[in-house]
Order: sequence, then C-alpha cells, then structure tokens
Amino acid sequence: MFKPCLLIPVYDHHQVLAMLLAKLKPYGLPCILVDDGSGPVCRDTLIALQAQESSWVQLIRHDVNQGKGAGIITGLRAAAQQGYTHLLQIDADGQHDIADVPKFIEAARAAPGDVITGKPIFDASVPKKRLYGRYLTHVTVWINTLSFAIRDSMCGFRVYPVTASLALADRTKLGLRMDFDIEVIVRLYWSGLSVVNIPTRVVYPLDGISHFDLWRDNVRIASMHIRLFFGMLPRAPRLLLRHLG
Repeated sequence: MFKPCLLIPVYDHHQVLAMLLAKLKPYGLPCILVDDGSGPVCRDTLIALQAQESSWVQLIRHDVNQGKGAGIITGLRAAAQQGYTHLLQIDADGQHDIADVPKFIEAARAAPGDVITGKPIFDASVPKKRLYGRYLTHVTVWINTLSFAIRDSMCGFRVYPVTASLALADRTKLGLRMDFDIEVIVRLYWSGLSVVNIPTRVVYPLDGISHFDLWRDNVRIASMHIRLFFGMLPRAPRLLLRHLG
C-alpha cells in the first residue's frame, strides 16, 4: 500500500501559507499543518486557513515552540495514526518549487523504502554565506556516511517513509531544531535506507523570514556533526561493505 500525505511545519511563517496551500490543493493530497508554537497572527491565520480548507487540511498545534524537528516528528506520528505510509515535507517559507510535488511522490511510489530528498538548484537569490555553509555540511555528511549518497542534507523538501522514520525517532534522541534535517537523513542512511536525490529549484524570497540563529544553531549543527562522526566510526566497516556489495 502506498498512501502519501503532505506535512508543513510552521513557525511564524504566515505570509505565504495561503498561496502555498493554493498551489498544493490541485495535487489532491491530504495535508497536515503543524503549528510549532507560533505567535497570535500566524496562529489565527492557520486556524482560518484550516477552517477554509477543512476537507483536506488538518491543524496540530504545539503550545510552545519546540523546533522544526519536533514539528516533523509530530507530523509523522499523526500520519502513522491515520494510516499514511509516506510523508512529503515542505517548508513553510515558500522556497520550494511546488510543481515538483508529483516528481517526489512518484519517486516515493517507485522506491517506497527509500528517502526521497531534494537536491537544490539555486538561483542568484541564494545568500553566499548560506551557500558556502551548505558545502561545508555536505563534506561533513559525506565523511559521516562514507559516501556521496546524500547530495544535500539540508533541503526541507523530502519524502519520509513513515514507519522507518518513526522507528528511528523512537530509538534515537534526534536534534529537534536546525540540526534535525541533517541528522535524520544521515541516521536513516545508517539504518540501511537508500537516498534518492531529485534536483529541484530553490529560491530565497527577498522578504523571506529566517529563524536561523547564527550562534546557537551553528553550535547545534557543529555538535551534531561531531556526534555523527563518532557514531560513524564503529559503523565504518559496514558502511564500506555496503558500497562494495
């Protein structure tokens, strides 16, 4: 059985949500919105949008902000409870090319045991510091997986197999903020899942809102990379044999 749904974790990104839902509606996929403790304006916007689109949109709210990873895990649990097998995560900031949704869904249908993730194609709007920082993370992820299987570990446009992803979240303490996207895909790869990388256009809107905390999130990500490196070492023989097999 293949039964996908959408997930949009939201934290004070209310400006583009109506447009985002309007673009997603024609694809006929049910959507879970997880409000991760947003302020009153975003909260009220989400409540109104869910009421307007109640036939296909449901809303779950965290009373306090817990982090993007916590929102995704909440979405995974809701998806599992409702019998969905795959969850297509889309960030709420309007960066992703919604026209690629069918490509991601069909890739997941063809390889239901794999993680399907975006490989961003950036235009001139990408901040250079962000771009260079991503490449540093790419290299670290390639070291921690001993492979080039994950072409971009930071893209928030991806399809998770629900059962395997929840099993990982239940047995492993994952970072729940900006470190989540990176850590979860590395650990899913360690668990034996393959990764399918789909090129997809990514833009940075001039009026976009970022919740990236330069100091705290960089410390979290650096600490996560160190943990993954020491987690990779005992797995190294198995990881190397995987590539030889």
